Formats: sequence, structure tokens, C-alpha cells
Amino acid sequence: METLLGKTLDELTGLVKDLGMPGFTAKQLAGWLYKKKVSSIEEMSNISLAHRQQLKEKYAVGRKAYSQKQVSVDGTVKYLFPTSNDRFIESVYIPEEDRATLCVSSQVGCKMNCLFCMTGKQGFSGQLTAGDMLNQILSIPESDTLTNVVFMGMGEPMDNLDQLLKVLEILTSAYGFAWSPKRITVSTIGLIPGLKRFLDESSAHLAISLHSPYHTERQSWMPAEKAYPLTEVLDLIRQYDFTHQRRVSFEYILFGGLNDDLKHAVALSKLLKGIPCRVNLIKYHPVPGIELPATRPEAMTGFRDYLNTKGIICTIRASRGEDILAACGMLSTKAKTDIQ
Repeated sequence: METLLGKTLDELTGLVKDLGMPGFTAKQLAGWLYKKKVSSIEEMSNISLAHRQQLKEKYAVGRKAYSQKQVSVDGTVKYLFPTSNDRFIESVYIPEEDRATLCVSSQVGCKMNCLFCMTGKQGFSGQLTAGDMLNQILSIPESDTLTNVVFMGMGEPMDNLDQLLKVLEILTSAYGFAWSPKRITVSTIGLIPGLKRFLDESSAHLAISLHSPYHTERQSWMPAEKAYPLTEVLDLIRQYDFTHQRRVSFEYILFGGLNDDLKHAVALSKLLKGIPCRVNLIKYHPVPGIELPATRPEAMTGFRDYLNTKGIICTIRASRGEDILAACGMLSTKAKTDIQ
């Protein structure tokens, strides 16, 4: 049965027209789905009983409850969700003093196969629908308290762009969640065709997974560098304005003795010159079967301090949820997927 969750207002308008319902029913549906956040068509009380029955014959709302919850010692919560294609994905809720962030997945697994990422080691099992992505936001107990959403969970968002753009429209439109795009950040390793469309068709913040300023080294860790070199990604970014509301940041995982020295910091500062941006340094979280060394705390602070002296805002991201495999690069539902 087809689901209503994840449909834009234009799609809902076409749907009610096909069913012979009044045009205004589309806005009513959007209100119930995205403002009142109902779980069933029966709850849509301002739609006639006959029309609700008609809708139920072809559609379901599409909400799915999480099937597992793990709580970290630091308060981070990891949720396991079933998807519309009978797979599983993970989402991570990160509470802070003045923020409440949800890390959302966009695919089941990932095609990019980055060396340091457990999701990449899982392989790719399917795209999430817009409804699957929105369900993660709507179906956690903390949904109403969220201040921010980051598409940094399982998958490469630019590899599922059509569905992502629908989600971003629903999150920011008056008929939907009516959020400011400043509350949303989308991460990518730099798939240029999708990235260009994302920059043209949305206003959400952008985060680029960078990890090395050197082409050969980055390619050895991130195979996508071969098709979409970082230099070309940065050339594209330089064509857009990040001096006002929209922000671009760069994620940089530090590996001990590999990319955490002054030479890398100098090269990175030169590479990013002229781009108003922030660099987030991330501790490497070990992935089973992959031998990559962790950096030392003093190397992280030295790297950060050098970039700051060059006028690049650089911060060290606090590691959250490592004890429940919820930190950066640790999300995986391979065990669940292999059962299917």
C-alpha cells in the first residue's frame, strides 16, 4: 500500500484530484501529516468519513515505530527503524544544553565504501523514501523538542537526491514543518552532480567530508575522489555565496601519524583559502577489521590552533555515543540486513 508520508503538497494535490476529492483536501492532508503528525487516516477528523474511507483503500500514513533503542552514557540515543523496503536503518538523537539534534539516515547502507566507515563496509541495500527519512524525525519520542536535523547518518544524501529534496521542501515549507533551513545540515563526500542541484534547489547548510587535502591520499580512503576530485568540489562551492545565512563546513577525521600533522594543516588552509567556512575536527572511531591509528589529543589541538591562526574557524567535535556505536562512521545495520 502506498504511503502519504513524504508526499509534497503538489503530490497531495494530484492525489486528491485523481480520487475526485475537493482541491482543499490536499492542504488538509498536509496539515494532518506534518503539523498534527498523525499516525492514521482515521485521525483526520476534518476530512469526511467517506473520503477517509476512500483514502484508506489505497493509502496508509506510513509512520513506523522504532524497533530498538540504545542509550549512551553521555545521553546520546540510537534508534533502529524499519524501512519501507523491509530493511533497517539507524538514527541518532544528540541532546546538548541548548540544542537537540537528530542525525538522519538517507540510505540503507552506502555505495561510497570509505575505508574508515562502518556504513560503507555494510554495502548498499536500497534507497530510503522521503517518508522513511521523515519518519525518523517524527517517530522518536524527542521529535517535538528537536532544534536541528543533520543528514549525516547512514548513506550518501546526494546519491538519493530526489527524495532528499522532497524532505527538505516539506521541512521548510509553510504547509509542512515550516522550519528555517538554518536548522538543517546535509553532509556529502562531494558527488558533484547532486551537490550542484542541492545548492541550486535548497537553502540548507552544507557539510563536506574532506579528511585529506591531498588527492592520492584522499582517494585511498574515499574512492569517490577519483570521479569527483576535491579540487573540483571546491571549485563548485566557490560559485555560491556562504557569507550570509547559508553555511558550509568541512568534516575532517584525524588519523594518528597520517593526516594530523602540520604539513596537512598547512595544505588544508591553502586549499580552503577564500571560502568562508568552518572545519570540524573529528576523532577517529575504530571500525572492526580496519587498521587506522587514532590521533593524539595534542595533535588535534595543534591542528585546530594552526587553522584558527590562518583565519579558518576550526573546532574539535565532541565524540558522542561511541559506547553504543552511534558516533561518526559507526552506524551499521549489516547484521539486520544479512538476515533478510
